[in-house]
Amino acid sequence: MANSDSLGGALGLPDIEDWVKAQKFETTADIKIPPQLVDQVIGQEEAVTVIRKAAEQKRHIILIGDPGTGKSMLARSMVDFLPKGELQDVVAYNNADDQNEPKIRIVPAGKGREIVQAQKLEAEQKKAQKSSSLIMLIIMFVVLGAFLSYIQGDSMPLLIAVIGGLIIFMLARSYTQRRELSLVPKLLITHKLDEQPPFIDATGAHAGALLGDVKHDPFQSGGLETPAHERLEPGAIHKANKGVLFIDEINMLRIESQQSLLTALQEGEFGIIGQSERSSGAMVKSEPVPCDFILVAAGNLDAVAGMHPALRSRIRGYGYEIYMRSTMQDTEPNRQKLIRFVAQEVSKDKKIPHFDRGAVAEIVREAQRRAGRRGMLTLRLRELGGLVRVAGDIASERGAPVVEAIHVLDAKRIARSLEQQVTDRAVERRKDYRLAITEGAVVGIVNGLAVLNAESSMAEYSGIVTPIVAEITPSQNKESGRIIATGKLGEIAKESVQNVSALIKKYTGQDITNHDIHVQFIGTYEGIEGDSASIAVATAVISAFEEIEVDQGCAMTGSLSVRGQVLPVGGVTAKIEAAAEIGLKRVLIPEENMKDVLLEDKYLGKIEVIPVRTLNDVIAYALVGARKEGLLKKLALLVSSKRGTAPAALVASDRPAVH
Repeated sequence: MANSDSLGGALGLPDIEDWVKAQKFETTADIKIPPQLVDQVIGQEEAVTVIRKAAEQKRHIILIGDPGTGKSMLARSMVDFLPKGELQDVVAYNNADDQNEPKIRIVPAGKGREIVQAQKLEAEQKKAQKSSSLIMLIIMFVVLGAFLSYIQGDSMPLLIAVIGGLIIFMLARSYTQRRELSLVPKLLITHKLDEQPPFIDATGAHAGALLGDVKHDPFQSGGLETPAHERLEPGAIHKANKGVLFIDEINMLRIESQQSLLTALQEGEFGIIGQSERSSGAMVKSEPVPCDFILVAAGNLDAVAGMHPALRSRIRGYGYEIYMRSTMQDTEPNRQKLIRFVAQEVSKDKKIPHFDRGAVAEIVREAQRRAGRRGMLTLRLRELGGLVRVAGDIASERGAPVVEAIHVLDAKRIARSLEQQVTDRAVERRKDYRLAITEGAVVGIVNGLAVLNAESSMAEYSGIVTPIVAEITPSQNKESGRIIATGKLGEIAKESVQNVSALIKKYTGQDITNHDIHVQFIGTYEGIEGDSASIAVATAVISAFEEIEVDQGCAMTGSLSVRGQVLPVGGVTAKIEAAAEIGLKRVLIPEENMKDVLLEDKYLGKIEVIPVRTLNDVIAYALVGARKEGLLKKLALLVSSKRGTAPAALVASDRPAVH
């Protein structure tokens, strides 16, 4: 359970336990779920307003945001605002003048099937009439052969007549069947009269599935070929006519497909053509097929860079761009929306029991925790919904009539992300091999903190302790010294190490051109990216330069400006919990990040959280030993501190438990 008591008080809200008791429900079965899908969307009010306008005016949409924030749900909701009476059936006919250009006919919804059935019935009747005539002709031919055989007293004329009759029957039947088949149209798209406008999800569709295709015909001559109109296959753009076409990860579409999609948007119609040059369908191109749809393109922020510029320009010119929210304010109405969210997830799943008040309270706490900021609730609701379902499965397995708080807590332990599982094993390994020192004092070694899944699509962070070792050696280059960093560092991490050199000169007063500075990140098999280890690197290097010991019971995280200011970083809660897991007693974090800390109850009292504002503060807390005071005095002469006194330590028991 996460401690949110002082958080609620800071926001003017009751504690979650007290707040949920005051809510007017016993279980989520008492919560009314809105009938319209758009009203079930949580925390995206601005996006909902735009979606309603776009649906009414038939405007295109680009939805950009983190995974699980409701992009596909918003897209699906648009069909509720589209008129039902505009749906059309599409029928393909053979073109007697040009076999490779089938004709297209548009009829009202429901009429296409009637037309095709009537044409099939007529074709069957004609086929039956011709078959009867053919059989009579063959019978007469066989009778004539029998008569000649009787007169001549030889069975050969009869045998020839029978064989010839069979050959004539087979050839004539095949010709008649193909002839009648070519006259029967193919129903490409059909709808019922009262059917809702279509919602077509074309995410990951290849060119043929998106734009339509023509089947390959292995029998292209000799009278055995299949008529071209029978081989037409409509694409998602045609099936979405008068409806919504949704494409997630729009940047994954090939540029050629995006160009064709742009043409379809501009013209409102697009002919079906064979997509493979090696197929016989490459010679076929139908008359234009209507594709008057609303395009909803979605993706993460990097998806915009992969879009065809003209396609994005078209959507912007005739529609809207929406950036989805990933958090919402922690307020009374928004907490109530999370109650409804739990009820919606239970209703959709149909296999798990409803949640009682205690279980809902745990879900709200987890929403606070995953938001990563004080006074906020996460809107990465797909992942939160996963926790709801796992808790429901646990309750069902135990035969519980409703989901209780204990089931949610057990679900959090079971349904850990892959990154969390990897982190847990890494912590066990580091404990076994003592990769991180948690007691005593050592020169040039600092326990840094990192998050394992900072670049993943998951809302949760998994913290890990990363020891950082610094060593100073004489320069191998007569002209200048170097900073050599190892540990599979990314570009930003390398740059942050380089920036530390300016601070080393300032805080030690030494000329580093005569030295090589070696910085090693221990056990970073997955690599390090970002600059959150800046204060740890600076502390390790200063310790090595001045030969002052570092308290090994202390860990730290924070970015660093070239002027020595400690800047906020991400994932501080996960980092603090990782430090507590490995047995560390104190953690230094940027002062601005104190509002982002929300620890689980099991970590409270186990670790001291200390805010720092400048590198001076970091050195004052992290370094120990007799030589520390001498360094601090030297710093007082070299650097005018912007703060008169060091910040008071804030322990986990009396800190504001914030999110």
